[in-house]
Amino acid sequence: MSEQVVKKDLWLQLESLWRKNSKVIIIVISAIVLIAASLYGYKHYVVIPKEEKAADALYKVQQWFAQDSANYVINGDTTGAKGALYIIKNFSGTKSADLAHFYAGVSYLKLKDFANAIKYLKDFSTKSLPVQMAAYTALGHAYAESGKKDDAVNYYKKAGSIFEDDKDNSAENLFLAAQLLETMNKQKEALDIYKSIKQKFPQTNKGNQADKYIYRLSIEKNDFSIN
Repeated sequence: MSEQVVKKDLWLQLESLWRKNSKVIIIVISAIVLIAASLYGYKHYVVIPKEEKAADALYKVQQWFAQDSANYVINGDTTGAKGALYIIKNFSGTKSADLAHFYAGVSYLKLKDFANAIKYLKDFSTKSLPVQMAAYTALGHAYAESGKKDDAVNYYKKAGSIFEDDKDNSAENLFLAAQLLETMNKQKEALDIYKSIKQKFPQTNKGNQADKYIYRLSIEKNDFSIN
């Protein structure tokens, strides 16, 4: 069979397929075009304007945060400028709303409202490692102040390991975890952390102090053996 005949047969098959299924094909193509147009419209006429409005509102929150004005950060001021809670409620799903959780959580921590600090900080996440470290540290403080030491240790350890390029703050967070563990009579775990600080961050302030804590726990009479 010649190549020309094969091509002709193929064309006839396609033509037959089109005749039988043209309505379905047209409907499918139309649906794809409609969905694409809808997504484009949603992005450009809903998502982007929403992001821009949220970012405008967040700018004032960031200014208050820098000025340590915790109440304004959370609730806004008497001039009508909105706070973090308004942004979270009205601009859900935007990047600014996610950041507003961080500002609200840290501000509640400063006001010693530890339950709300935990609530908003736990709903926050970011790809920025230094900011995520700060959020984990704040959660550690909030849980520690709430008497939830296990949770506090967990978040201090997270803060101490997520961004080890920041050696000073990593060591500081691990040190806080170790100190808490000692108050919980978990000296073996505390000792392991002190050793980790000395090994990973020897040039930091807490790295320089680690030896005395390692020595003290190593000579104290505990119900664990030291290797």
